[in-house]
Parts: sequence; C-alpha cells; structure tokens
Amino acid sequence: MSTTAPAAPTKGTPRASVPRRRGGWNRFAHKGSPYAYIAPFFLLFGLVGLFPLLYTVNVAMHDWDLLKGQGDFVGFGNFVEILGDEMFWNSIRNTLSIFLLSAIPQLAVALLIAYLLDRGLRAPTFWRMSVLIPFVVTPVAVALIFSSIFNEADGLVNNLLNLIGIADQQWKQDTFLSHIAIATMVNFRWTGYNALILLAAMQAVPRDLYESAAIDGAGAARRFFSITIPSIRPTLIFVIITATIGGLQIFAEPRLFDVSTAGGIGGSERQFQTTVLFLWELAFFRRNFGEASAVAILLFLLIVGIGLINFLISRRIATGNGPRVSRRELRRARRNGEHA
Repeated sequence: MSTTAPAAPTKGTPRASVPRRRGGWNRFAHKGSPYAYIAPFFLLFGLVGLFPLLYTVNVAMHDWDLLKGQGDFVGFGNFVEILGDEMFWNSIRNTLSIFLLSAIPQLAVALLIAYLLDRGLRAPTFWRMSVLIPFVVTPVAVALIFSSIFNEADGLVNNLLNLIGIADQQWKQDTFLSHIAIATMVNFRWTGYNALILLAAMQAVPRDLYESAAIDGAGAARRFFSITIPSIRPTLIFVIITATIGGLQIFAEPRLFDVSTAGGIGGSERQFQTTVLFLWELAFFRRNFGEASAVAILLFLLIVGIGLINFLISRRIATGNGPRVSRRELRRARRNGEHA
C-alpha cells in the first residue's frame, strides 16, 4: 500500500493560519485592561469611602473638639466612655426596635407586591410606576407628612381611631407607638422600591417551571416557596442586606418626627432616639467629635455583624428544600419541550 506525500503548497495558495503568540505589551494589555476599567471606581471609593473611614478611626483615638480640633491622644478612652453611657445603649435599643418593625413587614409586603405584579396585571407599567412614587418623595417631606398624620391632638390616625371607639394614642410620647410611627414612614418610602427590584428578579425565572409545577398539581403557594423564592435568592439576599444597612442608619425620620417640641434629638425623653441621631447630638450639640467617631465605628461593627447574620439566615431560608425541587421541575420542563 503506497502512501502519497502531501502536495507542496503552490504559489498563491493560502497557508494555514498559525496563532501568533502575543507580545509582552499585548499580553499585559489583554490581562490588565479589566483592572484598568474598574480602577476609577476603587480610586473614587478610596477617596470618599476608605479614607474617611480610616480618618474616623484616627479621630476616635483623640480628644477632638468640633471647634478646637485635635486634642490629646486617648486611645480607647472614647470607646470606654461610650460603652458606659446609658444613652448609647438606649439608642441601640431604639434602632433595633425600629429596624425590626420596618424591615420585616417591608420585605414581606415587597415580596407580595412583586409577586402580584409578576402575575400579568393589566396596565403593568402604570402599577409599577405607582409603587415607586413614594420613593420619589423626599425623606423630609415624608417625615413632615407623617408627623402631622400621627399628631396626638388632631392627627388623622387618632381621628380614625376615635371613629371606632379607641381613645387618642400618644404616638410621640409612648416609646413603642413612636417606633411604629417611624417604621411606618420607612415602610411607606422603601417598600415599592424593593418590590421593583424583586420583580425584576422574578421576571427572569423561566415560565416553564411554573407551567410544569401547575401541571403536577402544585398550588400558587407551593410554586412561590419552591420555585420563586429559591430562584431569586441572590436578589433577595441583596435586598435584605441593603434594608439592614438602611434600617440601622435611620436618621431623617426620627430627627423630624417631633422636631417642634423635642428639638430633634429623638423625643423629650429620647424615646425614639436612634444611634445615628445620638451620634449627631454628640458631634454638633456637645461638639465631641472623638466620642461621635467612636459611636460611628461601633455602629459600623453592629451593621456588619447583623448584616452577616441576615445573610446566613436568608441564605438558609432561601435555599431550604427549594433548589432540589426547582432542578427537578427544570428537567421535566426541558423534557416536555423536547416532546412538544
């Protein structure tokens, strides 16, 4: 059996393309260009984010007056003073109470609104824009409007309660009632915003999963908890984390809720003074920047800790037994598509 040698390429015949090795500069540009694209963000973050954070640590280590400037080095003395201050712990309790009263109902209602908007309502653009209107209103306007609504003398809420035989409530004097009123402001402004974020995630879920689950007899609640929640888990975790950060940094609502009578420090007996409001009082009323910076660092650690706990809990809840069911439904949907 004879073998034939490959014919030599004639003149004009194109040669097989051979990949060229990248030169040093081309290799560097290829691998380094992504870092160059994201570098402006990190430079800006270092300028307006990281540097102020490190500078706050430096201020917290000194006896720092608002007008006189830097004083003596005190080390952790400011932290010791703050941790021994009962008003600090009162602000922590108020912040956590308002956070729980606002974050939990807010996320639950946002999930429900997003689910209803995802069901194919008529005029969907109108309803999506409607739930976003409260977010457009400035926090100052929201605080002033709800401060009037919860007014103890002639507020709308007390007038409605009087119609059903309930006496006037001390919304601005009672600790728990004032927390409910402030949480209502927060929920009014942020529920629609979070609902639209969750809606965008829900619309990315394959419809074949819902159709296959409905054919198998799964009800609406079963489809929601076994398909929707596991599928939007990353977005749900993001919303929970952002709600945690915003809820623990609340300032405008308690600042303006009773500013006319309590001076904006969180009530006559500080019954709704949050940690950021306590920080503001230390910095600009007492002019003690050192202790105010210590409060800021302690609040930062609290937010990181609670955010981490929320991340772990939400990840466990969102995972549950849902992903296993979701993958099974996905395989069934694909088989149904092949047989169709």
